[in-house]
Amino acid sequence: MPASTRQALITPEAVSDFLLLIIMKRGFIMAFALPAYNAPDFSKLINSPDARLSAVESDGILPDGYHATSIYPEYYKIKGKWKLAEDSRMDCVAAVTDKKISIVEARNVKKGDLIVIGRTKCGEEGIYLNANPFRPREEASESFAFRSGRTRETAFSMDYDNLYNLLSYEKDHGNILWVMGPAFAFDYDARRAMQALAENGFVHGILAGNALATHDLEAGFFKTALGQDIYSQKTVKNGHYHHLDIINKVRKAGSIKDFISEAGIKDGIMFSVIKNDIPYVLTGSIRDDGPLPEVISDSYEGQFRMRALVRKATTVICMATQLHAIATGNMTPCFRVKDGAVRPLYIYAVDISEFAVNKLADRGSLSAVSMVTNVQDFAVHLARGVIKEYA
Repeated sequence: MPASTRQALITPEAVSDFLLLIIMKRGFIMAFALPAYNAPDFSKLINSPDARLSAVESDGILPDGYHATSIYPEYYKIKGKWKLAEDSRMDCVAAVTDKKISIVEARNVKKGDLIVIGRTKCGEEGIYLNANPFRPREEASESFAFRSGRTRETAFSMDYDNLYNLLSYEKDHGNILWVMGPAFAFDYDARRAMQALAENGFVHGILAGNALATHDLEAGFFKTALGQDIYSQKTVKNGHYHHLDIINKVRKAGSIKDFISEAGIKDGIMFSVIKNDIPYVLTGSIRDDGPLPEVISDSYEGQFRMRALVRKATTVICMATQLHAIATGNMTPCFRVKDGAVRPLYIYAVDISEFAVNKLADRGSLSAVSMVTNVQDFAVHLARGVIKEYA
């Protein structure tokens, strides 16, 4: 059912609470709204002291009583003024200078850095955590409900509608980061859908591992993935060699880009990423074959490179990759400061496994929307929902 048939009425009272964008799509008018930020009322905290600061005595060693950051907007009272740490992430610390507040991993603190001290969050120690930045204050609900959480029995129709609208907005006004497992390379339609999303401006960055790139290139060269035909799903003779052959060929060419050019590959996810200059980060794991030349084997360097793309993202979609999804969730806050305004950072976790999508919530990424579904079907639905001419 098209989103327009279920679109809620927007009252004049609601307009003041939302930033509205009217999008023309498929002949319908749909309203997309970025929710307004619920800024703290610091007039109630005028008696709060300045945040305490303690100097780091040795590189990589935090002072006692350090304050660990969260996914939420956090403010620190510095020289009498409350300041927002704009680029936050969980399990880091706040380093304060005269010019800014930086969020730093513990291993990266340097001797002399001034670190915020304190483990309260309501202003008692000059630290305030805004735990309700975008959602309206929730009213009392039923004490009993048949459903709590998201399962395979959940209907995701509204989630798809909301995501269509969100991606249509983010295409021109935000940054869409995809965190992808190799499943998209195993299926002809899913691979084609992801290529179309990239070529139509709905992909601004990709985080993945060795497997996605390897099997996507295998599909482009041999028309197989893990030795199975990507259309018929039939196993081909000696197909189990194909991904190893691809890794060898790419390593011989020197890079993914050079291999695509030399092999004359004209379709696929990596083809569209290279063609459209979309930034990507491939991080390695213990079980990798090869790997491909671009795969980062140093886990901390990989985290640093992933973090660089996460910093730009306003919507993150994690699909069929539990470890990459959890890692990305841990480095992604629930908000982003863009053009001086605080807006939500949307996170979607999509997987056929309920356990996998719920792990983001278990790890503290409470703002994630989980969808329990086949990611290959998910990609095709998205392409059809946001690309007018896609069939």
